[in-house]
Amino acid sequence: MTKKELVAAIADRADVSVAVAAKVYDAAVEVLGDEIGKGGVRVDGFGTFKVNGRAARVAKNPRTGETINVPAKRVVGFKAAADLNAKGK
Repeated sequence: MTKKELVAAIADRADVSVAVAAKVYDAAVEVLGDEIGKGGVRVDGFGTFKVNGRAARVAKNPRTGETINVPAKRVVGFKAAADLNAKGK
């Protein structure tokens, strides 16, 4: 599903215009991004977004066999709620 399709589905279910649904979508994504950066967000019935750390490591370039130092970094993880997992089965 693309952003355009998601916005159209939100507009249909919420009985609002596509323009209003697009503004709500953009605001929600912005708020989620800000809050995830502060440590995490739990959306009941959907799941939890959390910032995890990845340690520095040494990897190999599969093409050349050369070793590469991969620096430590922070990545966003997602764990689906039980309700969402049940819908996916």
